[in-house]
Amino acid sequence: MTYTPKRWARLGLGAALLGTTSLTACGDRNEPVRAEAPVAAPAPAPAAMAGEGGEGGTENGAMAGMADMQTLPVDKRIAFMSGHVAAGLALFRARAPDQASRHLLHPVSETHAAERAGIDALGFDAAIFEKVSADLAAGKSAEEIAPELDAAEANIALLQQNANADPVGQIDFLMDTCISEYKVGVVNGEIVEAGEYQDAYGFAVTARDIAKRIDKPEAEAVVMELELLVRMWPSEGPLAESIPAPVNEIAAQVSRVKLELSDLR
Repeated sequence: MTYTPKRWARLGLGAALLGTTSLTACGDRNEPVRAEAPVAAPAPAPAAMAGEGGEGGTENGAMAGMADMQTLPVDKRIAFMSGHVAAGLALFRARAPDQASRHLLHPVSETHAAERAGIDALGFDAAIFEKVSADLAAGKSAEEIAPELDAAEANIALLQQNANADPVGQIDFLMDTCISEYKVGVVNGEIVEAGEYQDAYGFAVTARDIAKRIDKPEAEAVVMELELLVRMWPSEGPLAESIPAPVNEIAAQVSRVKLELSDLR
């Protein structure tokens, strides 16, 4: 990989930003990171994906999303499911179990049954997610549920490992889905669909974690840009009452991820 002077400068700036306390992941302020001047936004995800998360999409959108899921490769369906679980785990750790429950129920929800086609053979354990959802609904304490959440996280990791995935394709898909969901969740600077705002966060986290597992020097820049994207949500998590980063700033950062991702193709 050849680094131009501009790209070296960006890498240095990104590393400096990741080391400062002004970023939301390191501080107490509920303010988004300010991205540099916006660049062209990526192409949106297929219309069927917009609002498909089940937390705020219309019935017609959900039906279209289910049809789309039936043709989506299994590794991307697992990435999609992983994003919901990542959002749920973050919300639970932010002490918002009521907001976490719908995301953690996603892997076993009948609404999203199309996502599960073919994943049982990869080690999917529905019972884990059913128990997590039941215990959250029952109001069990964080201490009681924590081991179950660890098991859910481990099961998602197992699916990702067994999916024989194309990590670059997964990240690209997650970035398209992230910005598509964010645009549904945030309108005119306000959160109008908390579920989609939270899903977008989960997709960013999942993409970052996938990038960290790519054993190539070029992946370092992708990880850095994804870390900066994740930090555009408040450090305490994607809570429904958050002050959201502007849509154009999220779109600009997604474009930077895609720029660096192109070096891994």
